[in-house]
Amino acid sequence: MPHRPYIVGNWKMNGSRAMLAEARAIDRAAGRYPDVQVALAPPFTLIGALREAITAMGVGGQDCHAQAKGAHTGDVSGAMLIDAGADFVILGHSERRKDHGESDELVRSKAEAALAAGLTIIVCVGETLDQRDAGDAVAIVSSQIDGSLPVGEVANEAAAAGKIAVAYEPVWAIGTGRVAAVEDVVAMHAAISERLTGIYGDAADKVRILYGGSVNAGNASELLAAPGVSGALVGGASLTSDAFLPIIAAAGTGEA
Repeated sequence: MPHRPYIVGNWKMNGSRAMLAEARAIDRAAGRYPDVQVALAPPFTLIGALREAITAMGVGGQDCHAQAKGAHTGDVSGAMLIDAGADFVILGHSERRKDHGESDELVRSKAEAALAAGLTIIVCVGETLDQRDAGDAVAIVSSQIDGSLPVGEVANEAAAAGKIAVAYEPVWAIGTGRVAAVEDVVAMHAAISERLTGIYGDAADKVRILYGGSVNAGNASELLAAPGVSGALVGGASLTSDAFLPIIAAAGTGEA
């Protein structure tokens, strides 16, 4: 059975309470596309306010700690995200891996902690331009899948319930305006699907695979129509309703 398209906006380190008006506009538009699951991941400071401001969308965090509580200054746990109003969390984004040195092992521990706390998760994977040019893209992403995805009983139960998504984000296409060729996206999503089957067996069919590399109004229709693409993880184009709505519309049907 085809997945319900999943369109997730990642606001990264952008946003203040003044942007809640944009969030409300996006939320109203999302309500016109019930066949599309739409969500926003604002900065931690806005999760509670965003949850109170909207009705149709999901609300998520951009990271969480691997521990449920403790002496971890500046960090936020999965339980804290839920308490603030979040229902999902993005983990292993390439900017976290690069800027904070996050390893596959750390991403996996965060993923397992988030699931245990009751969140759904989006785990990000992707290769650099040098790795792609060297012909290592599939090997790199497959290794990240093997090392970053949660394992064990809780993970298999979560996969079966559709609580895990994977976002393929070619690092060289994030924030650069460059987009992977559709045939390359299809090939990589197929490789990811194969690895997921190796980890989760039949439950892998429940894991949605999103594309996340400079998705915008101009390329969304082609990317979202590609085989194996279950949605999109959107960065800069999710900051305004004018830019984000065409992406939501490309994923479903309804009145723009």
